[in-house]
Amino acid sequence: MQGQLVAGRYRLTDSIGSGGMGRVWRAHDEVLHRKVAVKELTAALYVAESDQHVLLARTRAEARAAARINHSAVVTVHDVLEHDGRPWIVMELVEGESLADAVKERGRIEPREAARIGLWVLRALRAAHTAGVLHRDVKPGNVLLGGDGRVLLTDFGIAQIEGDSTITRTGEVVGSVDYLAPERIRGHDPGPASDLWALGATLYTAVEGRSPFRRTSALGTMQAVVEEDAEEPREAGALAPVIAALLHKDPARRPDLATAERMLDDAAAGRATQTAPMFAPPPQNPAPATRDTAVTPVAPARRGHRTRMLALAAAAVLVFGASLAVGYLQWGGGHHTDGKGGDPTRSPSASATNSAGTAPDGWQRYDDPVGFSLSLPKGWKRSVSIDQDGIRQVDYSPDKGKHLVRVAVDTDPDFRTSYEHLTDLDQRVSPRLLEYKRLVLKEEVFRDEPGARWEYTWNALAKDGPHYFPGPYHAIDVGYMKADDTEYAIYASSPADDWDTTKEQFTSILRSFQEG
Repeated sequence: MQGQLVAGRYRLTDSIGSGGMGRVWRAHDEVLHRKVAVKELTAALYVAESDQHVLLARTRAEARAAARINHSAVVTVHDVLEHDGRPWIVMELVEGESLADAVKERGRIEPREAARIGLWVLRALRAAHTAGVLHRDVKPGNVLLGGDGRVLLTDFGIAQIEGDSTITRTGEVVGSVDYLAPERIRGHDPGPASDLWALGATLYTAVEGRSPFRRTSALGTMQAVVEEDAEEPREAGALAPVIAALLHKDPARRPDLATAERMLDDAAAGRATQTAPMFAPPPQNPAPATRDTAVTPVAPARRGHRTRMLALAAAAVLVFGASLAVGYLQWGGGHHTDGKGGDPTRSPSASATNSAGTAPDGWQRYDDPVGFSLSLPKGWKRSVSIDQDGIRQVDYSPDKGKHLVRVAVDTDPDFRTSYEHLTDLDQRVSPRLLEYKRLVLKEEVFRDEPGARWEYTWNALAKDGPHYFPGPYHAIDVGYMKADDTEYAIYASSPADDWDTTKEQFTSILRSFQEG
């Protein structure tokens, strides 16, 4: 098999791993001249012909699931193909070892390093869940540790894509038994909390060197998962309360992604984490809010509130002037700049072309001196609403603010995350705006960065800025935080009657947005 040319393109060099379903090869892509990993599904050679279509469907589903997730902690799938009567998957090559191999070789992983690994797996799961994908097989063998320090989640072979249930048989339990959540063994539909359980079991294995529920038989293991508590870990250190929270039998009592990330961040830094208020059962009749806002307390600002927060305290009208400068970058490309340069008072240059993709007819591209570019309908006028204390905020409108797009760049944000920031804004805005209604407040991932989305409606008064037009309004504000602590945001709003058009325009604006 070594030296074989697969599909006339991928030259197999040496085997780098194997399991019950197949073998993974290091290979050379002779078209693009790069190293890749090629997964050979050898199980296709031994299953009945009637089951081969299921295996092929799962292979395609793995590629499709991974392709929906754009995150640096998820192994990239390049291609899926059939060769010699069986399916193959071509993937990014990660030079390193799996977490399972590392535990086997070292005995256990130091708690702070395990917490760091857990953080990256959690970020990969956040990206997957945002894309509507449940992994369903998080385990040490599917966590790759790159020689360059990267941590990546791989093997979406049994992932469930939201809205797609075509490749799992009725009553079939898929996944590694040691890491199946109790609700899955009971036959309930899995959710994001099921992946978090598996992460908890994976972290337990990492620090203790053994699976928390493994018994001498698969049946005994499943019974232990459902009925027994894991033995208290002895080597987990600051990671112990995180593991305990993730391994709660009741999925509703497990921390959400934001809380789990904060706890893992504390453990990675060797800090104790407070868990008491986090996992109380949710109220029986909660206010209309997302689960995140219901159970996650808002952390205090890291520093004193500056221009934006003072304006908020003065009047709800300026909440929007204080609102994040958001760049919603889930779609489209771009390169990173720190957002700190540029003269905000200088006029943007405009062009008819869109370097980030094809813009709708009648649109043009604006290269803003603040340090970003985007496409907008021709004729929109630019103004600067804030330029102080590290905040640069630029408005674009065709009609003096009735329809508004607002982009802001904050190089010294008050909050650790955009989600904390938007949650704080939501709490300040809700009592001040007439007939305020929150539609969405949730975490999202944008170009590998943690972000958040906030959407709401209200009945605007003529005295209310930044619009000064009365009547029902609809707005969306989406923010994200770069690794250098620069916060970006894009805000859009319009009269509610025009929202369908505004929403469609906003999608095009988001696709076109680029830093720099």
